[in-house]
Amino acid sequence: MIASMYKEYASLRRRPFLTPVWMFAIGAVLALGAAAWVLREASTTIVVVMRHAEKVVETGADPSLSAEGLDRARRLASAFGTVPKEYAIDAVFVTQWQRTAATGLPLATRLGIPVIPIVDKDLAGLEDRIRHEYRGQRVLVVAHSDTVPLIVKALGQGAVVPEIGEAEYGAAYVVAIPRWSRPTVLALRLP
Repeated sequence: MIASMYKEYASLRRRPFLTPVWMFAIGAVLALGAAAWVLREASTTIVVVMRHAEKVVETGADPSLSAEGLDRARRLASAFGTVPKEYAIDAVFVTQWQRTAATGLPLATRLGIPVIPIVDKDLAGLEDRIRHEYRGQRVLVVAHSDTVPLIVKALGQGAVVPEIGEAEYGAAYVVAIPRWSRPTVLALRLP
């Protein structure tokens, strides 16, 4: 009887010793899982917002690109389309007007990426799609002189961008949207 009591007592003594070891192991696994989730979610979305290329001078509501505009679109495709795939643009957003589509199409064709049409006045929908569907990716938004500053302001959380003149082409803004920090904006002059 004493031998069986000693054996039961010995197993009780070992249990409290192993409890901190198991608790530490479970805590370490949970901490590693949380760290992996944070690293996966800590992505930065890069958005290049630019005005369409030069349009023909006509009185219609939806003018096409001029010869200079088509040349600018080709130069844009050359500038953004010659980088390795892991650093390239992932999607091109254009408005419903043909001049924005004609500006973004050569790049999209070169990279084999989608051209996503949007309504030029639906800035909230554009922002939502970029922040949720394209989080952590790189996108190009081709818009208009009156909407580029509004898009940059919305994505850049209030970043003030000067107005774009009617004859000004090539102005572009890069908005970096980190997951857990404030966005930053960089102004560029594209070829």
